[in-house]
Amino acid sequence: MGNENGTWIMYGVGPKDPNCLHTVEEATAFIEKTGFLPLFKNEIPGFSLEERTQARYWWSDQAEKDPWIWREIIARRGVVAYGKFFDKKAGFISREWLPYFVNYRRNGYDYDAAWEDGILPRRQMKILELFENEEIIPSYEIKKRAGFGKGGEKNFDGTITDLQMHLYLCMRDFKKRKNKAGEEYGWDVALYAMPEQLFGYQYVTGAYKEAPEVSGKRIAEHIREHFPEATEKQIRKMLK
Repeated sequence: MGNENGTWIMYGVGPKDPNCLHTVEEATAFIEKTGFLPLFKNEIPGFSLEERTQARYWWSDQAEKDPWIWREIIARRGVVAYGKFFDKKAGFISREWLPYFVNYRRNGYDYDAAWEDGILPRRQMKILELFENEEIIPSYEIKKRAGFGKGGEKNFDGTITDLQMHLYLCMRDFKKRKNKAGEEYGWDVALYAMPEQLFGYQYVTGAYKEAPEVSGKRIAEHIREHFPEATEKQIRKMLK
């Protein structure tokens, strides 16, 4: 997605293009084939869901065709991890590749060990502590209960994004808020969970046995295999 002269442009493909993904099932299969995929166009050509779907269906509210809705369906199904994983922007990571991303981004640390070693900031720890007794929490509840807001912790959006970039959190579902009468209102809000909630602790941390830089090299080599035009600078930007 780009901005040209103040107008947002979607970079999609035609319905007859062999690269076009027509359904959420096809999108999920492609993500699992490539291992991981950003949601929107970036510096690496073809490395996004946007560039493999029809631009006219984005935000069309047609569940069968709208990739914006597909991301909610994929997150809800829990077979692929979804969150802000690439250069602080949204994307998907398959079950197969999740342990390597976890090891590389966390540098081999669980959040409690990262806190003890002074690596994890206090405001991030306050959020993660909420998940010790709950699996899925809406973003507005996290913000309130972790003490963000007036007179409290600052930069909630940046903090929640950093936790996703380090693979401590992912988006697990999307739902609207409800008023006192039980009626839904407003935009859909994200519900967050730890990746361990999707696939289990032992699986998600399964790559801890290798050095984080080895996991990083695995991921970079996989990008080169599927997207040979990608430069080293572009790959580093997506994986940092």
